[in-house]
Amino acid sequence: MTIFDDRERAHEAKFARDGEMEFRIMARRNRLAAQWAAGLMQLTPAEADSYAKSVVQADFEEAGDDDVARKLIGDLAAAGVEVDDDAVHRALDERLVEARRQLLEAR
Repeated sequence: MTIFDDRERAHEAKFARDGEMEFRIMARRNRLAAQWAAGLMQLTPAEADSYAKSVVQADFEEAGDDDVARKLIGDLAAAGVEVDDDAVHRALDERLVEARRQLLEAR
């Protein structure tokens, strides 16, 4: 049974590492998307940093991307920036690719 126990532990460890990596990728994606939106809203660097933290935090409201997209769309509209839902979702998709690339290169 030792071989099977070892395999099970290895599988559980890989599952945990993969989950942690996915969490880090999504947090990085959200930070990059927040920086994109902050640029559109013409925030100062300090405001942009604070805003990025709030966008990362918004991802904990519900499962999926809707909470982040809703925050970005609402904040951009409140700042008077005209952007449609599709543009925000495209920005999230593009930032996801960039976040994954950045973290994989950092390994």
